[in-house]
Amino acid sequence: MRVSATSAALTAGALASLASASENYLGFNSGAMKTDQSAKFKSDFLAEFNTAQGLKGAPGKFDAVRLYTNIQAYSENDPIEAFDAAVETKTKILLGLWTSGTDSIDNEMTALKSGLKKHGKDLADLIIGVSIGSEDLYRVSVTGLKNDPDGVGAGPDVITKFIKDFKKNFADSDISSVPIGHVDTWDAWTNGTNKAVIDAVDWVGVDEYPYYEDGKGNDIKNSGSLFDRAYDATIAAAGGKPVWVTETGYPYTGIKWGEAVASVENAEYYWQEIGCRRLFKKTPTFWYNLRDSNGANKQSFAITDNLSTTPRFNLTCPDHFDTDSSSSSSGSATATKSSGSSTGSVKPTSSGTGSGSASSTGSSSPTETGSGSGSSTETGSGSGSGSGGSGSPTETGAESSSSPSNSVVPDSGASSLMIGTSFVVALFGAAFALI
Repeated sequence: MRVSATSAALTAGALASLASASENYLGFNSGAMKTDQSAKFKSDFLAEFNTAQGLKGAPGKFDAVRLYTNIQAYSENDPIEAFDAAVETKTKILLGLWTSGTDSIDNEMTALKSGLKKHGKDLADLIIGVSIGSEDLYRVSVTGLKNDPDGVGAGPDVITKFIKDFKKNFADSDISSVPIGHVDTWDAWTNGTNKAVIDAVDWVGVDEYPYYEDGKGNDIKNSGSLFDRAYDATIAAAGGKPVWVTETGYPYTGIKWGEAVASVENAEYYWQEIGCRRLFKKTPTFWYNLRDSNGANKQSFAITDNLSTTPRFNLTCPDHFDTDSSSSSSGSATATKSSGSSTGSVKPTSSGTGSGSASSTGSSSPTETGSGSGSSTETGSGSGSGSGGSGSPTETGAESSSSPSNSVVPDSGASSLMIGTSFVVALFGAAFALI
């Protein structure tokens, strides 16, 4: 049997996509700035990535990171030095492009292209996904505007345009097969006015913080149920597309929020009830967070002190939990790069998180709002909140910062993807159609 060069290349691309999609990613979020609002450089990212991979008692190897921008702080479009640190430590990367308050992602794409030119496949092979935007839909929703009337977001038309721009610019690159997604809050995903974004992506990223769900009985003992309700709603809205948990966590210190009390004990309980019970080894998960990134935040989420490999609490997963998971939905699916409308081929099989970029138009950083929950009866307008829910301690405010350069750089916020036989057959059928 003769195999043409074209079909062989397609098969190789399919294998690479399958290998990426079948892995269970464990990681943290990492912004471009530190708590004193100074920029992170390679040494700072190296310290984070080495600590993450060496955490004592961790239920798996945390060797992935979610970034919020490709742009190095204090620059207009230089590649973020996290790329250098990731290559050195073999840390997998969920890329992020900042999309709020701008009509262009050119600087983000320029920075990424420069990084790929410098490192080649050493960097490209570490990139597991690309998020076009972070919580942009939330920030222009009824809930988001209620929490921060001056918040800068973007509607579905803007996000889908940027997705098309990115695909066009990287169609012939080493990352052309990397799945593309968008990150937002659960109630942004359940709002039907945002469905165009779901249709355009290969996977859906959700940020969910039961801590901020005041008015819904957000005592720590109810955190598992609150998370499941929001997560399952996101899975239902995603229509079979993979749902990655891109941010979730619980503060160890900070103000009381409704019935939620920040404490080390509660942070540990949340790690167990949400991370161990529902997420780890089940769906790609990026915990918030390894280290704090904004000294002005009223809550602190870091699971380590000064990046010690000895965590603030025991990370070992227990063998029993308080939350009943019997009715939980399945949210993980095979995330593959799709063509055309980017609907993708997915098959859910198991249960199933910044720094923004400068843009040529001068994108704006959102301000501190503290995040928060919305009303369960809000219907929203435009791309507004559909069912109400929590924002996150990210671009909704708790982690925003400005770079002292001409660019404005918002800082960071707070699975075993099994592949169905029919999907494999279909994929390889396409690969060998040209034989």
